[in-house]
Amino acid sequence: MRRAGRLTVVASLSFYIPYYVLGNRDIATYGLFSSVAMGFLAQIPGPARRRSRTLLRSLPIALVLVATGTLLAGDLWAAIAGVLAFGFVIAFGAAGGPSLAAIAPGLQLFFILACFPPYAPQTLPFRLIGVVLGMGLLAVAERVLWPERPPVSYERLLADASDDLADDLQRRAAGGSHKPPGRSGVPDWPVEAVWPPGVPAGARPGSAARHDRALRDAGRALSFAKARLRDLPDGALPPSATEPLRGAAGSAMAAAAALRGGPPPQTDGLRQTIAAVYRRERTEDLGRASITASCLAAAEGAWTLATAVRVAFDASAEPARTFSWLRFPYAGRGAVDLWRSRFAVHLTRRSVYFQGAVRVALALAAARLVAGTLNLSHGFWVLLAALTLLRGRAAETRKTLVPAAVGTVAGAAAVGLLLVVVGPRHDVYAAITPPVMAVAFAAGAIFGLGWGQALFTVLITLVFTQLAPAGLQIAEVRVLDVIVGAAVGVTAGLLAWPRGGSGELRRSSARLLLRSGDVVRDTARALVTTGAPPAGTAPPAGIARVHEAMELVEAAYGAYQVERRRDDAANWPAVLTAGDHAARGADILLDAREPGSLAPWRSVVIDWADRVGDACVTVATAVRDGHAAPPLSTVVGPPPDAQLVDVQAWLAGVTKELALITSRPSDGR
Repeated sequence: MRRAGRLTVVASLSFYIPYYVLGNRDIATYGLFSSVAMGFLAQIPGPARRRSRTLLRSLPIALVLVATGTLLAGDLWAAIAGVLAFGFVIAFGAAGGPSLAAIAPGLQLFFILACFPPYAPQTLPFRLIGVVLGMGLLAVAERVLWPERPPVSYERLLADASDDLADDLQRRAAGGSHKPPGRSGVPDWPVEAVWPPGVPAGARPGSAARHDRALRDAGRALSFAKARLRDLPDGALPPSATEPLRGAAGSAMAAAAALRGGPPPQTDGLRQTIAAVYRRERTEDLGRASITASCLAAAEGAWTLATAVRVAFDASAEPARTFSWLRFPYAGRGAVDLWRSRFAVHLTRRSVYFQGAVRVALALAAARLVAGTLNLSHGFWVLLAALTLLRGRAAETRKTLVPAAVGTVAGAAAVGLLLVVVGPRHDVYAAITPPVMAVAFAAGAIFGLGWGQALFTVLITLVFTQLAPAGLQIAEVRVLDVIVGAAVGVTAGLLAWPRGGSGELRRSSARLLLRSGDVVRDTARALVTTGAPPAGTAPPAGIARVHEAMELVEAAYGAYQVERRRDDAANWPAVLTAGDHAARGADILLDAREPGSLAPWRSVVIDWADRVGDACVTVATAVRDGHAAPPLSTVVGPPPDAQLVDVQAWLAGVTKELALITSRPSDGR
């Protein structure tokens, strides 16, 4: 309701002042539609200051889209080509993160509105003034008119969870038992570390920027540390195991303080402690060495957490042998390179962002072709309907057709009755438009699609009745255009990846598990073989491939979360956790061990790795085909020597995560 009230004030000022005071129809039209595009369609996330900043940064793009659309409006095929190209580029921009995904629908409207007749390039300056007016007023209103309460930030939840991890590390170092689940006021950090249920989708660290990538790594590292702590037995621990736990607790507390605005955490001391204990661990007896290995893995997770927080806030990175690109490949790269890399990863038909962009571009181009060929008046309504009613899954797009049609017909009937009763009284329409705006902007979110379409139809008709003489035919045109646009959207949804995020989630998850199995095998062979590995089997390259596969799974999981159909045959967060733990454990071993250092135990290590790799293939096949995987047997036995405890702990941990994937359904969060 606050958003609807704020947008009503901005839209009214953007329309009434240019039209009734200045007498300029073009400024009024583009001022109104600019505020609607970025305040209603866009739904920009974040606190008021961030939303205002996003609007101002989007303004140059909006001006370019309006200018280009205006110049292409004179030729149908040029306009169709423009809609196809800009529709794809704008929609694919969602791969850049939540903010870009939020503004994409609004940016589409700028080109859609401008690329329709009349071809009037002489009006371009007034159109651009309207865009600046509408977006500028909206940016100011976001800061001063009923600002919304800032959403819960990822940093805050991560800070609370880091303090909780520090408490758990200190408790275990002191010989205490496992922390009871759910400390008062601090929920246990979720396994879906990048998608915590307490954070709105727009506030999640999903962009390609270094800050967001580091926060995602920090969240995953925290999950890894907690999982390794759960591997420890209850009771007192060997002194060699408690030393890294105490250092890890200090780093976790420092990370929490930094996330709340304190100085960057110092992690070099913990790094040195871990290295020293690694050297001593292999001289202990087997039982103590196994416990120490789990403690070291938890400490590695805490070190990664704290170092990722340093990177997130642009602190200098402390040295580690594989720091430069294995553990934090983004730390030394520029912003342009990071964004280019993100879009390159998703420029594949296996990315839901690519699929969605193709689907939107085809729907808009087809709608523009239909509207231009049939010479539909107000044809941009066809494209607007196709854009707003199109969903990720074809079945959901089909479901929007009936409520959209019913709502539009009801709205047209209501406004038709109003036109008959009131007649050509523009003063009456001008007076009732603002309250209709307030209700229309809130109706869809509160009452559903049908009500939203009905009231938006009334609003659009009232606006165009003031802009030009119109009768009942404008309501009839609105009904026809919405039905045509919805039909085009349904067709595009059927032709372009109709299963949406849930279908791609299966394929991407299977690919991630297969690549995780490859990393396990390649890392094991690197540890037992001296010399350079064969081409294509170097573990660092495999770890990079796992990270790329995780990006595609995270994107598909995000799309899946907003779909109505739930596919809970697999525990999807556990898929991400298994991939992360496979890559992270391999990274830790490669940092601590020299190539060929485990050559005396080659047969044992290779056998373990092959068994875990086969388990990855088994679970990947089950996930892809949608059936339960057979129970995984004990694929990793007890280590025959203390030199193998860290390898055994890593592979046993990956096996545990694999067993969770199909053993129980996901909670669907």
